[in-house]
Amino acid sequence: MITVLAVHFSVAVLAPLFFRNWGRNAFYALAAVPAASFIWLLFQHGPVYSGGAVSEVIPWIPGLRLEFAFRMDPLAWVMSLLVLGVGALVLAYCARYFKRKDQDLGAFGAQLLAFAGAMFGLVVADDLLLLFIFWELTTILSYLLIGFARTRLAARRSALQALMVTTAGGLAMLVGLIMLGQAAGTYRISTILDQAQPLANGPSGAMVSAAVVLILVGAITKSALVPFHFWLPGAMAAPTPVSAYLHAAAMVKAGIYLVARLAPGFAETAYWQPVVLGLGLATMLIGGYRALRQTDIKLILAYGTVSQLGFLSMVVGLGTPDAALAGLAMLLAHGLFKATLFLVVGIIDHQSGTRDVRQLSGVFRSSRALGIVAGIGAASMAGVPLLAGFVAKESVLEAFVHHASDPDAGPWGMVVLAGIVVGSVLTFAYSARFMWGAFAVKPGVDPTPFKAVRPSFIAAPAILSLLTIVYGLWPVPVDAWIQPYAALFASTAADAGTPAEQAGHLALWHGLTPALGLTALTFVLGAAMYFGRNAVSRAQALVPDWVDADRAYQLTIGALDDVAVWITGRTQRGSLYFYLAVILTVAFVLPLTAILLAGNPLPDGIYLVDPGSPLQLVIGAGIIIGALAAVKANKRFLAVLMVSVTGYGIALVFALQGAPDLALTQMLVETIILVAFVLGMRRLPPELRDRTGGKYRVVRVIIGAAFGATMVFAAIFAMGARVAAPISLQFPQLAYEGGGGQNIVNVTLVDIRAWDTFGEITVLALAATGVASLIFVRGRGDRLRASSSVAEGTVGRFHGVDPGSRDGAALAISRKFATAARDAWLVAGRTLAPERRSIIFEVVTRLVFHSLVIFSLYLLFAGHNLPGGGFAGGLTAGLALTIRYLAGGRFELSEATPVSAGGLLGIGLATAAASGAAPLFLGGQVFQSAILQFWLPVFGDIKFVTSTIFDIGVYIVVVGLVLDVLRSLGAEVDEHIEERAAEPVEDEETEDMAAQTISGGKA
Repeated sequence: MITVLAVHFSVAVLAPLFFRNWGRNAFYALAAVPAASFIWLLFQHGPVYSGGAVSEVIPWIPGLRLEFAFRMDPLAWVMSLLVLGVGALVLAYCARYFKRKDQDLGAFGAQLLAFAGAMFGLVVADDLLLLFIFWELTTILSYLLIGFARTRLAARRSALQALMVTTAGGLAMLVGLIMLGQAAGTYRISTILDQAQPLANGPSGAMVSAAVVLILVGAITKSALVPFHFWLPGAMAAPTPVSAYLHAAAMVKAGIYLVARLAPGFAETAYWQPVVLGLGLATMLIGGYRALRQTDIKLILAYGTVSQLGFLSMVVGLGTPDAALAGLAMLLAHGLFKATLFLVVGIIDHQSGTRDVRQLSGVFRSSRALGIVAGIGAASMAGVPLLAGFVAKESVLEAFVHHASDPDAGPWGMVVLAGIVVGSVLTFAYSARFMWGAFAVKPGVDPTPFKAVRPSFIAAPAILSLLTIVYGLWPVPVDAWIQPYAALFASTAADAGTPAEQAGHLALWHGLTPALGLTALTFVLGAAMYFGRNAVSRAQALVPDWVDADRAYQLTIGALDDVAVWITGRTQRGSLYFYLAVILTVAFVLPLTAILLAGNPLPDGIYLVDPGSPLQLVIGAGIIIGALAAVKANKRFLAVLMVSVTGYGIALVFALQGAPDLALTQMLVETIILVAFVLGMRRLPPELRDRTGGKYRVVRVIIGAAFGATMVFAAIFAMGARVAAPISLQFPQLAYEGGGGQNIVNVTLVDIRAWDTFGEITVLALAATGVASLIFVRGRGDRLRASSSVAEGTVGRFHGVDPGSRDGAALAISRKFATAARDAWLVAGRTLAPERRSIIFEVVTRLVFHSLVIFSLYLLFAGHNLPGGGFAGGLTAGLALTIRYLAGGRFELSEATPVSAGGLLGIGLATAAASGAAPLFLGGQVFQSAILQFWLPVFGDIKFVTSTIFDIGVYIVVVGLVLDVLRSLGAEVDEHIEERAAEPVEDEETEDMAAQTISGGKA
């Protein structure tokens, strides 16, 4: 099972390459994947039906009880037949459905194949959270496939609508899955179903019932049951192969599958029957009614699918052996005939250019083979004898006849049975309407031009229609596939102490039964509705247009938009002061309220300054002075500098408290941030206008003081509220014995909490990309221009200088000196205008750059046992690059770092990810470290911990982050300034402004 999933997703990644080389014929290569998986599935029949199930489990995060658990039992096997078999046929059909000139087929094929893999993973998942992951994958892929025609507004709207509805249901379902898993003490589905009765009847019964209802909400939205049925007809904006697969055979069956999966254990819970039977019956009737109003043959099938999904949910959710047998039989039959009909619609649309019943006429005369294939599918949908639909529907009617006669069902049993008969009448009527609309000769309508259909195009629906006939004439194999699942309901009844009812059998002929009589009644009334379709249409026209779920959805979304606009207009004022006031007020009111309500006294032993370190008082005073100076500063640079003073002060506090790692990292971070702020401020006015004024000055002071005081007391109470021994007390032993290092901080980052660190460096990479995207207009700017000489006049201009003046003479001498550089290592002399150079800074850079780089490597490799690590080392290397950029400008930065910032970020993340995944191939766990001890000549005994490789990845990511900031806020802004300065000077005032712009870049 894991191999099948891996192959599906791997080939999906390679799909665009296939289409680039083979065009639309690449669909055949993609179809081979589910086809091969289908053959593999057939070989699993013996193990599944002889042993009950086949399981595969790979532990993921044991501490959180997360694992890749897959289980193939009879229900999953039957569902996989549809998922893989129909998937292979639809992919092969796509090779003739799409035209050679169609664009983005590579992405479409990849998404469709990935969907097949995700759907297979959903039906074989034996873990609730894993099932949810695959559930949401199908949602996302469905969104992409429905919106394939990106230029069409209807496709984008329908895709978004489907995404919103199914995602909302999925979120409710996630809550239910977590509640159920917590109540059961396990997330393994098979284990939960084994103990379903004690769970439902035990102390947590109410919680389990609520969880089941929430899970059913997810199933209802996925399978388009009332009141969420409207998204499925809208999804018909997707290409027809998507409709045939996702919205007939696969995705919409996910909700039905979930109901079938949970029914053996939870069909007797409090709210199951009202939800499943009530909404299912309403959906069946509303879908059938709406199908008769459509003039698009694809929409006839869409609303017919809605109706059938309601029908299926009722059957599989009834909770009896007969209904379980009939439900899976109907599920297979529906997948065969509905996929057939959708593929036929695709051929009609492809060959004639229309799907409108008012324009289609005489298609059967143009393609009798297509008409016969469609007729088989429509007849099976209507329940005509000798076909799969008839066999399945007879079993369904038989199950509900028994249910209606059950005293426990009461009068509702007869109501449900009558509703199913009415729904079946509607099914017969819209099946006949589909055949009439698609193939009949209509009086007064010209024959529809119809191209000849190639055998390769009609092959997929023909195979499905043939299987429909075989299933109807010989249902014995299908019966054998389903009986083990139906037996689960008999065993559940036996466990509950009730008589064990056995399931019947699928057969073409059961004799003269009440179910057969109901079928005959269905045919008579359905034929009457078809022949009286004009009267039916007139009756339907009397129903007001406002009775429309889609319109209700649009009104709801519109109301939400209006509320959002109203709230946004009153909260998003564009005032930074207002935003900060709201944030800080909430941030101190809530904790302060919690502290006051708790009523706990202040902990003992509070002191202002550590008695053993009076220097803290001096540092604290410096931090306070820096904060007050930042508040009072009227220049941006001074304000940022004062904020950095507070940061450096905190670093000194860390150092005094015996945390050299934190102190070192804090100092490096403050330095890099200070440089980034200064570089960014070059495009901002130097003054801070209205910095401390305004009529709300007193309010801001109160909020700021209250927030600071609240945070102080919150920290004091938090430290005094500890009742258990800190887990950090175990870190020294864990770091040395498990992580092989003496630096607790670094070992924690790269070993004990490696998952957190990996998430953090991922965020760093995203942040760097975000900064770059805000600065660069064309591309990322990873490749800077080659250096050029100031003497050639290509970099920097100094306007307003008289060549005969003293300044002009000094400028000429400087330019001459600039072109005489012999050493190309620091090329500032050839890339910076003389007025922007600092010879002292260049000399200092020559002295410290290489030392800083070597020191950064020392911090990297020594960090496992001494202060340092990948983060501190990367910041040090970034600081070295910063110094070199400040000394030599953007061209010097390009010379110093030929590797792109994006490349470094990618290499760093890949290195960290590889170090985490490598242990899996050696029988270990993700991010598990190994301690290697060996001897080398000269170096002697070496102790190497593999988590160092992860630390190297952190180092590279941090260097890439700093480089991206330098290229975004530094080099790119430099280029903007130079381009602005190079613009023609029209008057003396403009010339002076240009000169000021250049000189302002010195910061």
